[in-house]
Amino acid sequence: MSTSPSSSSDDDLGAPSRSTIVGRTETWHHLLDIKEYSYSKKLPTGNYISCPFTAGGHSWAIHYYPKGRNSSYAAFISVYLGLNKGVAANAVAEPVKALAKFSLLDQAGKPVPSHTHTTGQFDFSSESRGYLSYHDFIDRAWLEDSEHLKDDSFTIRCDIVVTTELRVEETRAAAPFVVVPPLDLHRHVGDLLVSKHGADVTFQVAGETFSALRYVLAARSKVFKAELFGPMKEGASIRVDDMEARVFRVLLGFVYTDTLPDDLGMDQQEEAAMAQHLLVAADRYNLERLKLICEEKLCKLINRDSAATHHCRGLKEACIQFLGFPLNLSGVKATEGFDHLARSCPSILEEI
Repeated sequence: MSTSPSSSSDDDLGAPSRSTIVGRTETWHHLLDIKEYSYSKKLPTGNYISCPFTAGGHSWAIHYYPKGRNSSYAAFISVYLGLNKGVAANAVAEPVKALAKFSLLDQAGKPVPSHTHTTGQFDFSSESRGYLSYHDFIDRAWLEDSEHLKDDSFTIRCDIVVTTELRVEETRAAAPFVVVPPLDLHRHVGDLLVSKHGADVTFQVAGETFSALRYVLAARSKVFKAELFGPMKEGASIRVDDMEARVFRVLLGFVYTDTLPDDLGMDQQEEAAMAQHLLVAADRYNLERLKLICEEKLCKLINRDSAATHHCRGLKEACIQFLGFPLNLSGVKATEGFDHLARSCPSILEEI
């Protein structure tokens, strides 16, 4: 039996090799937290606090001038960025080419657009003019009247993008034979909650009715399991007291999907209140993961009104740390929550 000669093609040879010329950039960012701001601004105009850090193999320094770089900018906070002089790592023949961006951060940790400044590419060097400065970065009067100064503190973010040498990379992308999609069980189970398909129990909560599958609830919570299948099991309609309908809706969604909504359309104060209510509900139904999620969220939202109201272990430690600042402690002492804490848990006051 004769065989015909095989013909060669690109497919037979496999994926071709490929070279790419790229200009590589590397990005770093540094957060400068200014605590006790009112104390720092006692420095005279022209005086600064130097804050060194390392990025891209070089030692940098931010100079923070709380009362301006000079008399012309005495009403402003000035900032300066440059290579740290006298450091061996900075003794390079060529300047470091980089972009820099300074941003004032809001309480959510996001840049304030009106106080975000980006440079073009700049040559940083250890020479006298090889630095970057913003003399009028923040108007102090504006800052002191804004929501961005909280508990006598605020944060400045500095981003540095360093351009490195051009280089050639050889790349060869091999397509996988099989692509496995990500887990989506939570989405399918969540669809059951939305569609109410097969629902066999209802909950009456603050005038609203919620339908659910008792086997899903029992699998997720021992408390639901006892209510629905235990010796003291209740019927097909259960009344839930002392809980808002919107809280139970989020709780039920978590039971089905093990996640919380990304956006509840709330401001920070409403979000903190929801987290507090959910924490109580999670404790009621023994949902330990939800409790920890609420604790973590509340740790980021502690303020003078709430610092004396939390008793979970991790949250308690975060509150005690918050109260370690004298200005915070004096503010909390003026709230009703502190009076209640002093009466109900006097031992906690010894830890503050």
